[in-house]
Amino acid sequence: MSNPLLQDWAGPHGLPPFADIAPAHFQPAFDAALAAHRAEIDAIATQAEPPSFANTLAAFDASGRLLTRLEHLFYTLAASATSPELQAQQRALAAPLAEHGSAVYMHQGLFARVDALFEQRERLGLTSEQRRLLERVHLDFLRAGARLAPEARARYAAVMARLAELNTRFAQNVLASESDYQLRLTTEDELAGLPGFVRAAARQAAVDRGLGELDGGGVHVITLSRSLIVPFLSFSARRDLREQAWRAWVGRGDATGGTDNREICREILELRAEQARLHGHACYADYALEDTMARSQGAVMGLLERVWHPAVSAQAREREAVQGAMAAAGATHALEPWDWRFFAEQARRARFELDEAEVKPYFALDRMVAAMFDCAGRLFGLRFKARPDIAGYHADVRAYEVCDADGALRGLFMQDNFARPTKRSGAWMNALRNQSRALGATPVILNNNNFARGAAGEPTLLSFDDVRTLFHEFGHGLHGLLSSVEYERLAGTQVLRDFVELPSQLYEHWMAEPQVLKQFARHWQTDAPLPDALLAKLQAARQFGQGYETLRYTASAIVDMAAHALPAAPADVVAFERDTLAKWQLPAEVGMNHRLTHFQHLFSSAGYAAGYYVYLWAEVLDCDAFDAFVEAGNVFDPAVAARLRDCILSAGNSVEPGEAFRAFRGRDPVVEPMLKDRGLLPA
Repeated sequence: MSNPLLQDWAGPHGLPPFADIAPAHFQPAFDAALAAHRAEIDAIATQAEPPSFANTLAAFDASGRLLTRLEHLFYTLAASATSPELQAQQRALAAPLAEHGSAVYMHQGLFARVDALFEQRERLGLTSEQRRLLERVHLDFLRAGARLAPEARARYAAVMARLAELNTRFAQNVLASESDYQLRLTTEDELAGLPGFVRAAARQAAVDRGLGELDGGGVHVITLSRSLIVPFLSFSARRDLREQAWRAWVGRGDATGGTDNREICREILELRAEQARLHGHACYADYALEDTMARSQGAVMGLLERVWHPAVSAQAREREAVQGAMAAAGATHALEPWDWRFFAEQARRARFELDEAEVKPYFALDRMVAAMFDCAGRLFGLRFKARPDIAGYHADVRAYEVCDADGALRGLFMQDNFARPTKRSGAWMNALRNQSRALGATPVILNNNNFARGAAGEPTLLSFDDVRTLFHEFGHGLHGLLSSVEYERLAGTQVLRDFVELPSQLYEHWMAEPQVLKQFARHWQTDAPLPDALLAKLQAARQFGQGYETLRYTASAIVDMAAHALPAAPADVVAFERDTLAKWQLPAEVGMNHRLTHFQHLFSSAGYAAGYYVYLWAEVLDCDAFDAFVEAGNVFDPAVAARLRDCILSAGNSVEPGEAFRAFRGRDPVVEPMLKDRGLLPA
């Protein structure tokens, strides 16, 4: 029986035959891909010719093509369209794939060639991009343990294999706890306070879970998808149900049973501490920050502290408004975390005469997708052509061919917008194929969101926060689509972690621009544009709640950094989290964006470990960068947009990020625009 994963992928734009792929195909395909890559690495390392850029660096960058395409596909399906069978494959393959990565980057023959070229880099006559590739690949080898003593290399490889297994278990536990939870609402009393758009989304969630016929078809389901749980907590008049839903949401991974992540978190932290020690660092945070713009814990904590204190003051002012709303409603109970969003919504409504139920009909998903495409066209000359004939891995996936203004193909953009039980929570961008001129590769970029699907026959309506998420992920998508580099290792979003959020967060600014909203925010039933009065209310209310949201984010970043700054894992991660928040005096009603036991940024991979601060770091960059458009007097200024494209979006990792920002802005970034944008500057 032939394996479709090992055949030529003859779909449009080189896509795999999604419909023909079964989980059982992956193990033999990976076996073949790993063997092929090992042979390629050995051939590069043992060739008779002395090392050169072409026969070592370029050859290494071009190696492992079958493995790379399999990994992109496998991790895409595991995150977006999983199944028990695929999860079993993921668990089985986690350690072997990690062991292969260690074998490649600890290959002493290959490293000797890379190291020799690195030592000669000044004399090789390299282009700036070639030198950047050499420097980055050499650092990749060092950070993977290539220079460790033999016994230490063996232990390091074992640590990485075990971490891969734990990361997989952690992510699968979070998905299981999210997928298993259903708050069923069957009576009008249980639905009290919920506006029509929340009811419609909850009704559709019931249908999607096969519960559409229960109770005469009247059942509604609240899931732990952010696009459903947050509106429920904001509008439900049933305080007992809000508490129940809130406890389920914040308690993911923190309960006995099959989805308990507490010990997994502890072991991951312990192994990361050992990983850092093997590199000669006192803690994992020091190891992780060595290859960032921030460079040190002191720089990170300095930024977090600068934001924390004004956010505390802002949240105290917001608390007064929330408690005023409670008093107006006759509530005499203490303010609890499950009360905040409900009474904050009432306070916002009273102060700004702004009702989310009045706003949301103007933000239909299809129109907001059109808005983000239009902005990309105005800024960068991109054109998007819907390709409904191109099938994805799920019926929800939509495909678009992307061309430059001159008609030249730029790549394929795919979008998967809806929450479902087989998809992990959150929102993210990934590449099914990265851009590379050397490989003749155009990018295939995927955006995933988790919006609550609208009822049958009606559009999906987004909150203002959902629209921001949509634009955010598309900013990452543009980073991948506009990449224009020679070598795959330097393409698109493969930049330093605290630089990668600059394009995504910068693109968020356009979603709130009045000229964009006036054109695309139209009532889904009447087609009437967003009224000027309502737009003015949205703008006036934009910074309300920023103290609360800033503290939630910053608390998560602080706990992340504190946990990874330890020389060894805490005995009890939940107690450590609680004690850290108490030390910083986080108000009890605020909480964190992510608790450790479901903090996928930290524990489903190492991508953001000791790095959740990067969103704030990048916000300094993005607010300052957007000011370049403001200063030009036109948020679509063509000269500024061209500079942004050339200096940052197209450059990928071919240029050091500080240098790239200075080339765009003409100077280093300043923090004041970010503080102003969040309303955290002193009055």
